[in-house]
Amino acid sequence: MFSWLGKQGGGRERSGGTDLVQTVTGGLRDLYLRKLLPLEEHYRFHEFHSPALEEADFENKPMVLLVGQYSTGKTTFIRYLLEQDFPGMRIGPEPTTDSFIAVMYGETEGNVPGNALVVDPKKPFRKLSRFGNAFLNRFMCSQLPNEVLKSISIIDSPGILSGEKQRISRGYDFCQVLQWFAERVDRIILLFDAHKLDISDEFSEAIKSFRGQDDKIRVVLNKADQVDTQQLMRVYGALMWSLGKVIDTPEVLRVYIGSFWAHPLRNTENRRLFEAEAQDLFKDIQSLPQKAAVRKLNDLIKRARLAKVHAYIISYLKKEMPSVFGKENKKKELINRLPEIYIQLQREYHISAGDFPEVKKMQELLENCDFTKFHSLKPKLIETVDNMLANKIASLMNLIRQEESNMPTEMVHGGAFDGTMAGPFGHGYGEGAKEGADEDEWVVAKDKPAYDEIFYTLSPINGKISGISAKKEMVTSKLPNSVLGKIWKLADCDGDGMLDDEEFALAKHLIKIKLDGYELPGTLPSHLVPPSHRKPFQTAE
Repeated sequence: MFSWLGKQGGGRERSGGTDLVQTVTGGLRDLYLRKLLPLEEHYRFHEFHSPALEEADFENKPMVLLVGQYSTGKTTFIRYLLEQDFPGMRIGPEPTTDSFIAVMYGETEGNVPGNALVVDPKKPFRKLSRFGNAFLNRFMCSQLPNEVLKSISIIDSPGILSGEKQRISRGYDFCQVLQWFAERVDRIILLFDAHKLDISDEFSEAIKSFRGQDDKIRVVLNKADQVDTQQLMRVYGALMWSLGKVIDTPEVLRVYIGSFWAHPLRNTENRRLFEAEAQDLFKDIQSLPQKAAVRKLNDLIKRARLAKVHAYIISYLKKEMPSVFGKENKKKELINRLPEIYIQLQREYHISAGDFPEVKKMQELLENCDFTKFHSLKPKLIETVDNMLANKIASLMNLIRQEESNMPTEMVHGGAFDGTMAGPFGHGYGEGAKEGADEDEWVVAKDKPAYDEIFYTLSPINGKISGISAKKEMVTSKLPNSVLGKIWKLADCDGDGMLDDEEFALAKHLIKIKLDGYELPGTLPSHLVPPSHRKPFQTAE
């Protein structure tokens, strides 16, 4: 029985919900084998698009694919996440990684060469054998006992160079391999060097091979500490401009800016930005095990839609072929007319243009096919897939949501991820509303003399100012009324609709926190409660 959900998070045993996990995973595999695979096989889907899915494709851990030009820090990025070297690792300013390296969990350290890797039924790489020895000699699995790798696997790719020479000398179709990985991984990270933003021809082709996987792509602008703030703004703008020419999507890609290695920052003026960006990227990667089931379901839906469209195309070509004479000429005519056929099928079957495969690639593949051996349309096969998409997928999605709500949140642990979670070096520790949390003195006290001067200009009565008087001062911050209203609720500790000098100082402190770019707390932390209000405030709680 499949159990990819149950094996995430380092194989930790979870109480309850085991039957539900098996239902979800087994259901996903069963849907593919009984509903979708017959359609794929009947219309030779695997020859045109993607090999058939295997058991390992359903139960493997989430995978992260790293792609970038040479010396952008891909291998160093992996080393940074794992906090240890891995077998086969080579780092340098020259193009060092010349192979695809699958960095995966293993009880002992070691390498598994590509030819041995593609015959292992427990690994999701068996279908890579079709790329031949030229690729398999440049493919390996690096195994090591690392906590991070209990939850995810990482694919390191060869550094991309510019020019035709690099593409020819590989001996295999580099972009086809990338496309194969892109269809199966959970996250694609494109790495850029702040000093090398040019996108070479091969890199551009590589990015285009990720067509249809846009939701998986994230961009990392690495080595950003080597430029100052003004240069960083220009670099970021240039990167977005370059990406806009290659990635054809209306949405702006998420770009994480930082320096992802365990060395001192060369330029510290953007340290806070780098820390916040690293935290966001870590959260994105850490969430992959929790989202693995939804991602696999989403990929199955995309595959089913493409398989349906492929069946319509193949059956149409079969229908248009003459029974006796002029077959070769008709074949050439149909291939040339493929863009028109696409439009015709879109109208006839009400299919979105985005569901169709790329015309040029399809024309190239059809050149070597005998159209007379294609099958005619079998409505029953199409109806089976439609029923799967309309009913079975929905019920499986409900089971996944139920599983997510019942199970504890699964996160990636170990390596660099543990350094961001707790302690004084955790993100946001001692900043904003958390400032002064581990100090004995009230953190507002250091600025209270300045706040007191303002307080006494507001004509307090019996040591307190009214809400109207407080509002006149608070609105000078130019913060929205919704924010000032929340600050008022937090600062009015005794809820009497007035502020004494300590409460007013607290309000000013909270305004300062918001103006500095930090979020306000939902409830007032105990270390921010004014000293004279602490006992009654805590008693009320």
